[in-house]
Amino acid sequence: MMRGHSRYGRIFVTYPLLVLISFIGLLPFYWMVACSFKTNENMFLMPLQWFPNPINWNAYGDAWKAQDFTRYFLNTTFIAVAITFGNLLLGSLAGYSLSKFRYFGRGVLFLLILSTMMLPLEVTMVPLFLIVKKFGWPNTYEGLIVPFVVDGFGVFLMRQYLKSIPNELIEAARIDGASELRIYWQIVMPLCKPALAALGVFTFREAWDMYIWPLIIVTKDSLRTLPLGISLFMSSFGTSWDQLMAVAAIGTLPMVLLFFFLQRSFIQGISISGLKN
Repeated sequence: MMRGHSRYGRIFVTYPLLVLISFIGLLPFYWMVACSFKTNENMFLMPLQWFPNPINWNAYGDAWKAQDFTRYFLNTTFIAVAITFGNLLLGSLAGYSLSKFRYFGRGVLFLLILSTMMLPLEVTMVPLFLIVKKFGWPNTYEGLIVPFVVDGFGVFLMRQYLKSIPNELIEAARIDGASELRIYWQIVMPLCKPALAALGVFTFREAWDMYIWPLIIVTKDSLRTLPLGISLFMSSFGTSWDQLMAVAAIGTLPMVLLFFFLQRSFIQGISISGLKN
């Protein structure tokens, strides 16, 4: 009886607390969507208008026509997909090597890869720009994509997850005559779906929201990404807040859908990858 009361007591405390935390986390997103249906005149009324009145249905259409947002959206999608694919492929290959092969300097190499996670983009921005400029990649898709096709976090995540795959399974495939490439593609990769989903969500979000690097490397309007396009609504002559919020709401939709469809694999990949040292 005491255990039952204790369990119900924890549930009574835990669930309202989770609901409160979820409400606090979702409040900024609700405010963004609500503001996208307001007029500029009602945007900063006091007391605050939690529900748009009147509803401004024109902000989304006007915002999309204000700039070439179809092009910006396609650019961002292409760049984010390319960077995500590169991280999934190269990160899984590196993780497979670091977790399932023994060779001289493996531990040192892994530490060097981990050390790159401690350096923010602001630290490496200047040398990275000089390298990209040397290759002649400013104002190109290569300059936007290649510097980010693999990162330390992706290698770390895949390495941690691959350590949970039994070595006996791979050894059995080798005894049967399977090549390393076939083992990687037909045996290892199907078992890594949760980790790949987690890495895919993380990488896609980072690439989709990337702002500083495109701002530095891109000057052509045809190569602008969605975050750069959104920044065009803010100027010294005034800000169209309703259109800004409308485009921002559209920009968050792909990430919401991605996490909605991959949340089970995403959570499983994160939980399992953190269990191995």
